[in-house]
Amino acid sequence: MKLQLKKPLIIFDLETTGLDITKAKIIQISFIKVHPDGREERHDSFINPEEPIPDEVKALTHITDEDVASAPTFKRLGPRIAEVFAGCDLCGYNSNNFDVPMLAEEFLRHGIEFDFSKCLLIDASVIFKKMEQRNLAAAYKFYTGRKMEEDLQAHRSDQDAEATYRVLLGELEMYSPERQEEEDRILKNDMSYLAEFSQMNRNVDFAGRIIYNDKNVEVFNFGKYKGQPVRDTLIKDPGYFNWIQQGDFPLNTKQVLTRIRLRELNNAR
Repeated sequence: MKLQLKKPLIIFDLETTGLDITKAKIIQISFIKVHPDGREERHDSFINPEEPIPDEVKALTHITDEDVASAPTFKRLGPRIAEVFAGCDLCGYNSNNFDVPMLAEEFLRHGIEFDFSKCLLIDASVIFKKMEQRNLAAAYKFYTGRKMEEDLQAHRSDQDAEATYRVLLGELEMYSPERQEEEDRILKNDMSYLAEFSQMNRNVDFAGRIIYNDKNVEVFNFGKYKGQPVRDTLIKDPGYFNWIQQGDFPLNTKQVLTRIRLRELNNAR
């Protein structure tokens, strides 16, 4: 199965010091860049988080402080990552919930410009959950016929990225028109379609603090103004904007809220 691409697709995976994107740091990034002509480029790099790796992360990933001691920091490596990822669509496993928000947070933290709105975001885990309701190891066995632990080492981003790539190819093969008779069981080998299919939420920001309601209006998804339009809230309680900007919220959430506020100010002129 060959991916039908209009522009390059980056299949990537991150290992981090934790799950809280406002505090965690990336310690490993791996990706496969698949070009429309079928060429594939693979890259794997440790990243120095400039802080000790928690013991539970060491136990899970087998990545130690010594492994990352001589690795580049994200401040140094990030611009190159942004350059390589520019003009590409992105794919991962649970990436829309973690890897993309985490990468966006690191870019913003270091002042690196990258516009995720220009990328199609394809999440192989969402495709799998909608189709079969399993995890990555089960997906690997289901779509390749082999046990993941026999071929790859789990919880290392280069191995997980490789597994995700094979799962995506397996998904497209299994749910191709040649193998499925029911129309709702067919996946199109098209990145725009897969990006839309990968969505399981109505998030405006990556963390889901702001979402679209059933009328496609941006509303807060937390706190005392939950369910209320962002535009109306900022007019009614201007201080709420400053409270969020000064609070412990993801940088992407603050960025999105600022964008909405500036848009509404311009519209009011």
